[in-house]
Amino acid sequence: MLDDQRAEPAAAGPVRVPDATIRSAQRGDLIALHDLLEAITPYVRRLCWPIALQDAPDATQETLIVVLRKLGTLREPAALFGWVRVIAVREAVRVARQSSRTTPAELIELPAPDDPALTADISDVLDRLSPEHRAVLTLRDLEGLDEQAAGEMLGVPAGTVRSRLFRARESFRRAWRTEGGDR
Repeated sequence: MLDDQRAEPAAAGPVRVPDATIRSAQRGDLIALHDLLEAITPYVRRLCWPIALQDAPDATQETLIVVLRKLGTLREPAALFGWVRVIAVREAVRVARQSSRTTPAELIELPAPDDPALTADISDVLDRLSPEHRAVLTLRDLEGLDEQAAGEMLGVPAGTVRSRLFRARESFRRAWRTEGGDR
């Protein structure tokens, strides 16, 4: 986990939420709630997108609703971003499972590696993975968590994280090579 979980990971830019703002939001102060949501929303979006894909806006909204409902249970303001990350990953997986996105999309021809449409093609390959596989890829490869921390967030043992990660990476490689012509 991050040493200071009030700061968003560097990829999204540092954001600080003062302890006083968090405590005021917990007491129902509307301005503090607004400031808190403004600070965490980009982070939640960044976590939900690779897991829930097209359903990321719904997953983001569901995450923010859970955060608001359970904000009073956050004991330590310094743990804000770690606490939000757990909620976001679980909600993104839940929303993705409920969605029709869990069925593989039709395969299309992928562009050359220097093609600007490559990002869309990566999204297409991710779209074919299960929400659980997208979640483990996000936590390990984007968030940089170890198996133990990822397992705690997903509610599974570290061994399950390792096996899901292996299968997710293999599935991604296989889909990418099949459609991309041996990249």
